Amino acid sequence: MAQNILVIDDERAIRKALTEILTFEGFTVEEAADGEEGIKKIKENNYDCILCDIKMPKKDGLEVLQFAKEEKPDVPFIVISGHGNIETAVEAVRKGAYDYISKPPDLNRLLITLRNAMDKKVLVAETKQLRKKIAKGGSEMIGNSEGIQRIQETIAKVAPTDARVLVTGENGVGKELVARKIHELSNRANGPMIEVNCAAIPSELIESELFGHEKGSFTSAIKQRLGKFEQASGGTLFLDEIGDMSHDAQAKMLRALQEGKITRVGGEKEIKVDVRVIAATNKNLLEEVEAKRFRLDLYHRLSVILIQVPSLNDRRDDIPMLVDHFMKDLCEEYKQPVKEIDTDAMKALQQYNWTGNIRELRNVVERLIILSDKKITKKDVDSYILK
Repeated sequence: MAQNILVIDDERAIRKALTEILTFEGFTVEEAADGEEGIKKIKENNYDCILCDIKMPKKDGLEVLQFAKEEKPDVPFIVISGHGNIETAVEAVRKGAYDYISKPPDLNRLLITLRNAMDKKVLVAETKQLRKKIAKGGSEMIGNSEGIQRIQETIAKVAPTDARVLVTGENGVGKELVARKIHELSNRANGPMIEVNCAAIPSELIESELFGHEKGSFTSAIKQRLGKFEQASGGTLFLDEIGDMSHDAQAKMLRALQEGKITRVGGEKEIKVDVRVIAATNKNLLEEVEAKRFRLDLYHRLSVILIQVPSLNDRRDDIPMLVDHFMKDLCEEYKQPVKEIDTDAMKALQQYNWTGNIRELRNVVERLIILSDKKITKKDVDSYILK
């Protein structure tokens, strides 16, 4: 389907030239001869992009821009400007226009600007959709078991403080979910939450990842880079799999937590950071301390509040609620009716040994949705899960 462009300009020759160029490039083009007609068309129709002159009778380009930003804020607005109106065009960009193009328009610049503007529109729409999805249930903790209730009570108490939290538990139990919930309920909720998987980063790069580096500090450091501590300033830094951090990085981490300052790799300047640290691990850190693989002083710095997340096998009563939640979520994602699951099938799921915990359960529900008929039976569970 062709993308729809609105061209607003009081010069007929400019409108005609732009319409011919854009139509040849595969766009659908509508025209408006002045600002007033442009506003009417914006109100009545949907466009993928608007090209608008600055100086026009009845309503000028800035008035049209103001209306467009109020009425259709996500539609990119590109100003067409005569050489004498460059300052006004720059002012339009300050007020929300995507960019400006000088008259007579350069074909290549016009098409590049147009496509970049529409690519940005798509990215903005996708970002809004993702945020909506996250807000809808991204950090929702499902379950009524005693262990989950205890965690929720702890989160409610600790979230408004800046106390550091260590979240422990097996892989797939939802440690990241706990960290997100703490961040969302904290006074830092409007700040960033930056995540670092310490196990996924090579030991020789972890310091650069956390603290950043200066240009030329090592062979591939072609420019300065901000580390995760600086990126998370004013918000929360979530250190997943903290038990896999190298000893050198542990020492620098301890200093950063003690002093609230970091130094980039290859740099000398101390940089103050305002970060709340939440760490998570599937290891027993006290055993790691005993084995000389983890610093005891860092353990005490991180574990002001300890939250142990139970395995799914220890909270089997929550499985029906979790299955129901995943069923609705995934069926909506696949745009199909929610499937019914019979009693025997649910009992089989509750009796299964969930070595992968909640992550595995979600995968299983997704598999059952794809492979089963309208009603999920015990036979389906036996066929697709248990054998």
